[in-house]
Amino acid sequence: MLFKELIDYLHTIAPNNLQEDYDNAGLIVGSPNTAIKSVLICLDVTEEVLEEAKSLGCNLVIAHHPIVFRGLKRFNGSNYVERVVIKAIKEDIGIFAIHTNLDNVFYQGVNTKIANKIGLEKIEILQAKENIQYKDAAVGAGMMGYLPEPIDSMVFLKQLKSSMNINSIKYTALIHKTIQKVAVCGGSGGFLLAAAKRKGAEIFITSDYKYHEFFDANGTIIIADIGHYESEQFTIELLHEIISQKFSNFAAHCTKIVTNPVKYL
Repeated sequence: MLFKELIDYLHTIAPNNLQEDYDNAGLIVGSPNTAIKSVLICLDVTEEVLEEAKSLGCNLVIAHHPIVFRGLKRFNGSNYVERVVIKAIKEDIGIFAIHTNLDNVFYQGVNTKIANKIGLEKIEILQAKENIQYKDAAVGAGMMGYLPEPIDSMVFLKQLKSSMNINSIKYTALIHKTIQKVAVCGGSGGFLLAAAKRKGAEIFITSDYKYHEFFDANGTIIIADIGHYESEQFTIELLHEIISQKFSNFAAHCTKIVTNPVKYL
């Protein structure tokens, strides 16, 4: 089986044309006509992840985040992006990224996975793209849903910490005694705050909030920043499910490397 056959299937789940303009999803390193030995799934491609792929006999790494976002002018190993690309080429390991296109789809999308993890029901895209659907569902950013019943705000935050397997949560004043209507966005979702407010969410769960941006809660919503890696870590599990349910003629491995560059004390 060739790289392109797997990639074509993944694009039936999350078409490449649904990625955002700034993104660089797709086959970044390697030829689409290469035969697959086995694959390694990760959130970020690092040199350590490539070593893991090599040790497992994997010649294709499937990542959520593209290792290359901007054009590279030199390949002299001066930064980790260059070093990863050089190493991948040397070791004959392909790198494929499926990023905002997987964020933007409803079925088997990143935010649907998060919503399921925290037990949301009646979910829908938080900010849908106008006049675009895929498999008869809206396409767009974030997710909105409901807990089965209202829950005390602090109890919910503690449950969120457990269900998302995170070390800490940064959050604004608990202006709502209970929470039932929840908005989420994996990764950097601050641009969706207005949509979360407009749809009446009591809490907005995302990451990468700056200090002054927390003031934008403005006494109308709770903002909960759970960390970028933490919010998207289950994308690895999601991709493994998608691939292993369809293909049995090669092994699909989940990385054991925690690529989160942020450490907690």
